[in-house]
Amino acid sequence: MRKILYMVHQSLDGYIEGPEGEFDWPVMGPELSDFGQTLNAGVDTFLYGRVVWEMMAGYWPIVETISTDPHDLRFAPVWRATRKVVVSATLERAEWGAEVIGANLAEDIAALKQEPGKDILLTGGAGLANALTGLGQIDEYLIFVHPVILGGGKPVFRADETRHPLALVESRTFDARTVLLRYERVGE
Repeated sequence: MRKILYMVHQSLDGYIEGPEGEFDWPVMGPELSDFGQTLNAGVDTFLYGRVVWEMMAGYWPIVETISTDPHDLRFAPVWRATRKVVVSATLERAEWGAEVIGANLAEDIAALKQEPGKDILLTGGAGLANALTGLGQIDEYLIFVHPVILGGGKPVFRADETRHPLALVESRTFDARTVLLRYERVGE
């Protein structure tokens, strides 16, 4: 069965965006960018919640016209070529060849994981990641901790009375600034 990997960038104090929705603080240095390319090679599906999807769909199709960042220019063709699945209760369709699922989250995700192929990469956001954590459907968490304290904003994980045990399988530093904490889900 395919695994769902959840990749998220967070501040040291646990936020994925600042108090005003800012996401201008993660730095994609060359080592982190190379790791991202390696990670992308091991998946064949990008999974998004609606909010992150709208951000991605508004940026990656036109990135060459607005950015000269080497990471952006390397990732844009990968994004365009990779299957994209959006989980939404409100979208009926999505552009750029993306599929929309979500009528029944548990069934749709279970079916997606049963399909043949490589692993699935859930990127960013908190809503879908928290819902899938609650369903026990995220197999690995790749948390990239950046050296900034935002002092507020949207937390990566919402308050929940349920414990979700994890096992640390890797920790690593990139570009002498960003730390990866990689965890696997263990029996609950």
